[in-house]
Amino acid sequence: MLLLQFSTSHYCRKARLALGYKGISYRVENLTPGIHALKLRPLTGLTTTPVLLPEVPGEVEAIADSTHILTFLDRYQPDPPLFPTEPNLRNEVNLLEDWLDESIGVATRFVYYDYRSGEGKALDPSLASQAVIQIVRKQYGMTPARVTLASDRLANALDALQRWEKAYLVGDRFTAADLTAAALLSPLARLPYYRQNYPWLFARIIEVHERCHEPLPPGLETDSLSV
Repeated sequence: MLLLQFSTSHYCRKARLALGYKGISYRVENLTPGIHALKLRPLTGLTTTPVLLPEVPGEVEAIADSTHILTFLDRYQPDPPLFPTEPNLRNEVNLLEDWLDESIGVATRFVYYDYRSGEGKALDPSLASQAVIQIVRKQYGMTPARVTLASDRLANALDALQRWEKAYLVGDRFTAADLTAAALLSPLARLPYYRQNYPWLFARIIEVHERCHEPLPPGLETDSLSV
């Protein structure tokens, strides 16, 4: 299988975690922002990553969207499962996964790139890095007011996810909800405020990455929870 991705995207991290959890061998192709559309649009009709090319006879050529990738992988290789078979639990996982995708992952992006363009510029002050950050900020309309709303949304989300410190998000086993939370909240590891105030979050993110055999995200490489 071939995963078309932006290497820094937390949505692409979600797809990699799922492939690792399933123990499926895959390759990655890192795309260049902007010209990536020339490759993706003919395959999926979209310009977003990740895109998985199963390279399996009888399967579709390309699968866009991280949620569709997880659903495909659970059908392609049911064990270990990402989605429960019990209807109520599966619905709960689907709702959490969608909320994390559509709201919390977006809020994380806003807060992360706002930090990288200001206080966190020292993480990579190169012209190339800062140019990409400014392009992303402009593309998503990251005004100060919208960043503040995103920060508030993250605070509410982390309060709601507090139970994750001691238990799985749904039921009594690992699911797509845990995997999605670990992927989409992982950029916060670079921000001192979150490292200081939510140590349980990064302990769980590390645990999920180890379970899925995926290298730890930036900020957690040393397994240290100190700032």
